[in-house]
Amino acid sequence: MRRKERAAVVLERLNALYPETPIPLDHKDPYTLLIAVLLSAQCTDIRVNQVTPALFKLADCPKAMSELSLETIQATIRPCGLSPQKARAIKALSGRLVEEWGGSVPEDMAMLESLPGVGHKTASVVMAQAFGVPAFPVDTHIHRLAQRWGLTSGRSVVQTERDLKRLFPEESWNKLHLQIIFYGREFCSARGCNGLHCEICKTLYPKRKTPPKVLKA
Repeated sequence: MRRKERAAVVLERLNALYPETPIPLDHKDPYTLLIAVLLSAQCTDIRVNQVTPALFKLADCPKAMSELSLETIQATIRPCGLSPQKARAIKALSGRLVEEWGGSVPEDMAMLESLPGVGHKTASVVMAQAFGVPAFPVDTHIHRLAQRWGLTSGRSVVQTERDLKRLFPEESWNKLHLQIIFYGREFCSARGCNGLHCEICKTLYPKRKTPPKVLKA
């Protein structure tokens, strides 16, 4: 089976399994989504959703957040881990949004990536899920599964993103990246499948006997 054929199988199966793709991070607008995605680094979505209500009760817009003390932000988000770095980024990016964009989140990838604490993946999620702009955010789940499914050689998340964009139609990207995450968590986790047990892995590689080597991002 060629790479393009494997991609077609993946897309068909994921569309059947996940016709709806609710955004797993609770938010009400682009700003609260941006903050939630930033907090999700090395943290589960469940934990983020437990923390953000208290944070957004204190401040749910850039101006209010920028006026909170660093200590208050850090104490509130501590359960998410990496709280000193994340608190500094949240306060600093909120100030930048007020000063440079009138308190709005810019609908521009490069501008988002210029904000403190906002990398390419975070910016891609916001562009895709807040603004509906086609993007393909690649996290560790997607990077791992794309290799297991033979969709990329996976030398880096940059290459994985590039390969997936070539394989799948642009109109599928925003939904598909969530579908892959959902599937990875439910059926093809790092230890639960190992490339040998889930339905998609077995369909794509029915003769596979040993776990494929997966390169870390």
